[in-house]
Amino acid sequence: MDLHALQQFLVVAELEHLSGAAERLRIAQPSLSRTIARLESELGAPLFDRGGRLRLNEAGRRFREHVERSLGELEAGRRAVAELARDGFGSVRLASETFLTVTGPLAAFKQAHPDIDVQLYQLPASDMYRALHAREVDLCVASQPIPCDGLDSLAVHDEQVWLATPPGHRLAGRSSVTVTELRDEPFVAPRPGHWQRRLLDHLFSAAGLTPRIVCEGDEPAATAVLVGAGIGLTLIPTMALRADTYAPVVWIAVDDRACRRTLTLHRVADARSSPAARLMHTTLATWPWNTAGDHHDAGTRRSGPRQ
Repeated sequence: MDLHALQQFLVVAELEHLSGAAERLRIAQPSLSRTIARLESELGAPLFDRGGRLRLNEAGRRFREHVERSLGELEAGRRAVAELARDGFGSVRLASETFLTVTGPLAAFKQAHPDIDVQLYQLPASDMYRALHAREVDLCVASQPIPCDGLDSLAVHDEQVWLATPPGHRLAGRSSVTVTELRDEPFVAPRPGHWQRRLLDHLFSAAGLTPRIVCEGDEPAATAVLVGAGIGLTLIPTMALRADTYAPVVWIAVDDRACRRTLTLHRVADARSSPAARLMHTTLATWPWNTAGDHHDAGTRRSGPRQ
């Protein structure tokens, strides 16, 4: 089974679009179609449903999982040889939903190991399980649950998440609020898939409510600025209290035990990790996440972009 054919299959499986896959691969579409047809002939079963739009079928989904793991093992082997040629340390690939969450341990790691290459990938939590098993990354730091089958997972940090309001807001003098009291308030929130949006939706759903979102975007770092401008309210973690300051907001506790964030470090359980990946895992697992000050008092603070 040709290696290039398998790599091309993965692109078609991801996009479910032949012309788009051909454009990304920079090959002619008829050639790509023949490659997929030959692969299906070898396997003795179609991998895609072709009624109207190309769709990966059940056989294709199962085959994709095995191809990703097989190519991931080949990549791991290539990296292992490269590491031997570079005195055994090599590089480490780390994925996170936002890089601002891991800047502290990353800075410490680079200071301690300046010769190790660190490759960073920003991934939504929904893509992390696949990326780990495909050996596209060595480690992931997630702010929300991902499937843990075959993974070595470690909770490294748990923190309170606060309600942020403009200084002049009607709730600004409160030490805590309930979700029910926020039913008519406007919210600034990331798009679905981000951990803050997932938490906001969960809190409101548990109270039988739906949040009134007036601003939805892909820039969590700008959220506090929009809150300070009076656009709406938002949820921001304790870690943001330690970030650089530029937007005045009021921090209020939410009277709900679920209003917290847990950072979890993931890696493949049976992976033959590189020395660099093992060192990074140790750094993240032992990093003093709480020592920079885990504030538990509400009040006016200048919030920063770290989320």
